[in-house]
Amino acid sequence: MTDPAHATPEPEAPDDEYGLERALTGPSEPLPHVVVVGGGFAGMAAVKALRDAPVRITLIDRRVYNTFQPLLYQVATGGLNPGDVTYFLRGLRLKQKNLHVVHEHLVEADHEAKKIRLLNDHWISYDHLVVATGVTTNFFGTPGAKEFAFPMYSRSQAMRIRDNLFIRLERAAKSKRTDDGLRVVVVGGGATGVEVAGALAELRTAGLRPAYPEIHGDAFEVKVVQRGGEILKSFAPQLRTYAAQELKRRGVSLHLGAGVAAVEKDAVVLTDGTRIHADLTVWSAGVHPHEEVGGWGLPQDDSGRIRVGEDLQVEGLPGVFAAGDVAASPADLPQLAQPAIQGGELVGRNIRALLEGRPTAALRYVDKGTMAVIGRRAAVAEINLPGGRAIRLTRGVAWLVWLFVHIMSLVGPRNRVTTLAGLVTRYGFPFHRRPVPIVGDVPTVRPPKPRPRQDVG
Repeated sequence: MTDPAHATPEPEAPDDEYGLERALTGPSEPLPHVVVVGGGFAGMAAVKALRDAPVRITLIDRRVYNTFQPLLYQVATGGLNPGDVTYFLRGLRLKQKNLHVVHEHLVEADHEAKKIRLLNDHWISYDHLVVATGVTTNFFGTPGAKEFAFPMYSRSQAMRIRDNLFIRLERAAKSKRTDDGLRVVVVGGGATGVEVAGALAELRTAGLRPAYPEIHGDAFEVKVVQRGGEILKSFAPQLRTYAAQELKRRGVSLHLGAGVAAVEKDAVVLTDGTRIHADLTVWSAGVHPHEEVGGWGLPQDDSGRIRVGEDLQVEGLPGVFAAGDVAASPADLPQLAQPAIQGGELVGRNIRALLEGRPTAALRYVDKGTMAVIGRRAAVAEINLPGGRAIRLTRGVAWLVWLFVHIMSLVGPRNRVTTLAGLVTRYGFPFHRRPVPIVGDVPTVRPPKPRPRQDVG
């Protein structure tokens, strides 16, 4: 007779490695399982939309936090701490008990069997799947861009820019040459490029000139390279003109009409043959889906995005949805936060509809407008009102609207409070006259280790 204490345990259900059955179900029959891959704007919106639904939800993300990407440039330029713009994904369970968070990476999907495989070779079955993995930096095959340019699409990338910014400044301060400073080239004249260029110019003027007397003022340059003839091409013409004038007033040079042919270790070469010296190249020119999306058995368009219908169900795969930047909808929505949030919310409502036997609904995107900040008391904003009217704002009013919208869009009260404090001390009166940036991780200066003594026999 087998000793119960030494009996071979029964194999667990596939999902039990993460305690999904125990955490999200009771003694009754398991609830329908919704798996959401990606904890960005779209993924979090889908999860929240299913808060009170009779389902068990598994949120899978390779990071343990959600990143508020519209403020990453503030981290890159020393205005905010990295924790100010990130939210602990497991914190969602404080208000949502039907959620289980898994820190892993999707590598394969079997849609016939309705299951996915993670990087640790564990399979998770699903009744409904939501793919909201977002996108990554697109270098457009530019020679040297991947090796020498600094993208800014994740928290770690923003911190890397900040670290290299201060490493270069300290190196320049030790140089005997008065013209040795920091030449920053920002590739891309969209909202991100304009915002990071404006923040760098303001950091230079208000914070670094008095802190680095060793560096000649003209030796810290900020330049924006844009293939098109104007910056902020998605904005109204008068807003583009104002933004360009404001950047120039703050000492930012604009190189318009020529793209980047190559990125070198210390330079950016343009398509018209111009070679611009660059100690730091920030790449904000475009995005595209992660390469691994091609191995998930999902239909993709020419740019690699997942093709979905008007209800955001993946073409040919009922019950499988895609939302956010990774999804290519018939409406061809812009890859911004609001389309991702509204798409994620619709996915949650449509999953409820499928569970209740109702037809799914199409996405009716409400364009609330867009905005970009150039610096203290300088921003541009287009706010769309009901009835098709739009309000266009500039200067301090637009800046206040930008501040309010971004603070309220953050997840969690701690993030809102700390971010507000950081932005007030950077831009508010009278703090802006003596700003102290959040310094990057500059290597410590250490004396050389003494050589070990060698006894002479």
